Order: sequence, then structure tokens, then C-alpha cells
Amino acid sequence: MEIRSTSDEDLEVFVDTVHAAFGHFPETPVDGGGLWWSALEIDRCLLALAADGRAVGTAAAHSFELTLPGEALVPVSGVTAVGVLPSHRRRGMLSAMMRHQLAGLRARGEFLSVLLASEATIYGRFGYGPATSTAELRVPRHRAALARPRARRTADAPADGSIEVLRRDGCGEILEEVYDRYRRTQPGALSRPHRWWDLRAGQPPISPAPRYIAVHRDADGLPDGYASYSIDSGTLTVDETIATDDAVFTALARYALGHDLVSRVVFKHVPPEHPLRRQLADLRAGEVSGVMDWLWVRLLDVPGALTARGWFTDGELVLDVEDPFLGEHARYLLTVRDGKADCVPTDREPGLSLDIRDLGSVYLGGTAPSTLVRAGHIQAHQPDAVTLADALFRAERSPHCLHWF
Repeated sequence: MEIRSTSDEDLEVFVDTVHAAFGHFPETPVDGGGLWWSALEIDRCLLALAADGRAVGTAAAHSFELTLPGEALVPVSGVTAVGVLPSHRRRGMLSAMMRHQLAGLRARGEFLSVLLASEATIYGRFGYGPATSTAELRVPRHRAALARPRARRTADAPADGSIEVLRRDGCGEILEEVYDRYRRTQPGALSRPHRWWDLRAGQPPISPAPRYIAVHRDADGLPDGYASYSIDSGTLTVDETIATDDAVFTALARYALGHDLVSRVVFKHVPPEHPLRRQLADLRAGEVSGVMDWLWVRLLDVPGALTARGWFTDGELVLDVEDPFLGEHARYLLTVRDGKADCVPTDREPGLSLDIRDLGSVYLGGTAPSTLVRAGHIQAHQPDAVTLADALFRAERSPHCLHWF
């Protein structure tokens, strides 16, 4: 088997191979773009070739920025289009491609890799851990009243400003600008490079699929939030809601919940613990469903990754980290002072022992180390290590990722 990078001449073969791996057929091109693979960076794609030279496997990576706790923006590779033809599975090709790709990412000087997992059982063995989750919130229209706000400018209070209804094909620049402001302050959020918007490569509201956009403007008329939605068979489905603060989110939710001639409103891609359900006058009206993992994180350089994010508690903790897939094992002293971390090799006794995938799960603050201790994934060696780890790894707000890639 040979694994090699692709060139422009390989694009058709790459696209055909990854679709065949999943049993799909490539979509028919449409006016205005909208093909997901048009955003691929061809020099970051890999082909696995059988002995006779036929392409039998694929993998690719996008260049993104990831927002870490403390609003640190760091480069990250978004792994995608990973597949092996059914005729060539169970031969070690996937493992070989993932190992080849991780080596390449390290050679680029990157310390983090992320992906969206098609199946939850695949990528843990390659060192990826689920770091964010997403859900749907379903609300019957006749039970959609929001409770009366008690405070003058809280998450419950109406946002100052107005809402304008636009069509998707007429407000691309607004969506791009508002999303970019949002993602820079939201831990776990990924950038959406301009070429994605320009090529309409992705899911709504990036894609050319027809959508209405409720744009929220502040008191000065500047856009500070939007909700992308469609209506079908009496159900109003919000693809995504982007807001620069909770009051703007509430205003957009109020707009969707108050829409006439619909029987149900579905908010897709909201954090499972989002406060909107608590804002309903009838708490039981909000049904959280479809809770699932979303962004998976893989650390390639433990000291580099741990010193890149912001921290909100001082302390020292020794981490014994095993990386079975890459055959690596090291012990690190993590020291946090005044929001900054130092991470160096040590021979001190560990406070916690953990797999690299579990470090990926707790890295953004979305999973408490104590949860993984209770699940049997992380081993605690000192009585206060778990409490300290929970305090250290927490983020200023729950991490969340909306971007599909």
C-alpha cells in the first residue's frame, strides 16, 4: 500500500473514492456552488493506493482556527473525508492513513487536530476524544411562551435593537461577519474561512439551500446575531442561531417561537444545557433530543497545547499521559499561575494517569476530569488531584462548535 498527497489532477478520483467508501454518489453541481468538497485543500488530501495503483482510501484536513478557553485563537487541522472502500477494510489501511496524517500535522508544527466522528467507536483508538456536544430543542408552538423577564438587562430581558428578515442569497457578508465575531469569543468554535462562504461549501446557512435569515441589529443598527431557518409541513427548523450575547439569542428565539402558521419550532445545534429551555413559561414544553458528541480533539504536542489555552485557577498537577496509537508515554508537570500555564517533563509522582484521548475530552473544559475518573477512564493517585483537575480544566463558558466540515 502507498499513501501519498494529492494534486489538482487527483480531485475527481479523491471525490469518487470517498463517496464510494460511504456508499454515496457525488451530488450534481448546482448554480452558485454548494459542493462540500469544493472547500478541500487539495495539498492537504491523502490517497491510499492498493498494490495495483487503484485508490482505495482517503483522508483530508482543513485549515481552521480554534477558539480555546481564555479566547486564545490557535491554528488547528480539521480532519475530514476519511474513508476506506468496503472491499479493502480490516487490512490496517485506516490506521496507516491516520498515522501518516498525524506525522504530517506534527511536521507542520501543529499541536492540535479536530474532527467530527461519523461513528463514536472509530476515532478514540487514534487518540481523539469527544470535547463538545450538541442537541436539538423542540418546542410546540402553542406552548412556546417565554416567561416574563425579571431583570432589566439579563439573558431573559429583551435585547435592545430590531430584527430584519432577509433571504440567504442576499446577506452572505452579514452572516460571515457576525459568525466571525461570535466564534472569536466562544470556546470550541471553529473559524469559517472566507472561501467556505464564497464557495457556499457546507451546510445551511453556508450552502445555497434556500433559507430565511432573521438578522438581529443592535440599537445602532449593527448586526449582532442571526437565525437561519426554513419551514416545512408546519415545522419551523432553525439551522443555527448565532448571537454575540444571551439577550440577542433570546430575541431571535422569541422571533422563531412567535412565527405564525407553524405548529412546532426546532432549534438545531444548541448546547444541551442551553438556558432557552429554562426561559419557557412551561418548562416541560422544551424537549431536548438528539444529544450527541460533535467536536473531537486530539493533542499532538501536550506541552504546546496546554500552554496555549487560558486558565482560571492556579495550581500544580502532574499528568501521566499515555498515547497508545503513537506508542508514546510521558509525565508532565502542569503549573498554572495568573491564567498562564507552564508544562514540562517531570519524574514526580503523578496526580492523574490518563490516555491522550481523555486529555482531548477535558482540554476545552466541556468534560470534567472527575466524570472520566468515575467512568474508569482516568486514574487518580492523590486524594485532591481530581478536585484540582476539575478546577484547572474548567472554561469560562461551556465549549460549543456549530461548524460542520
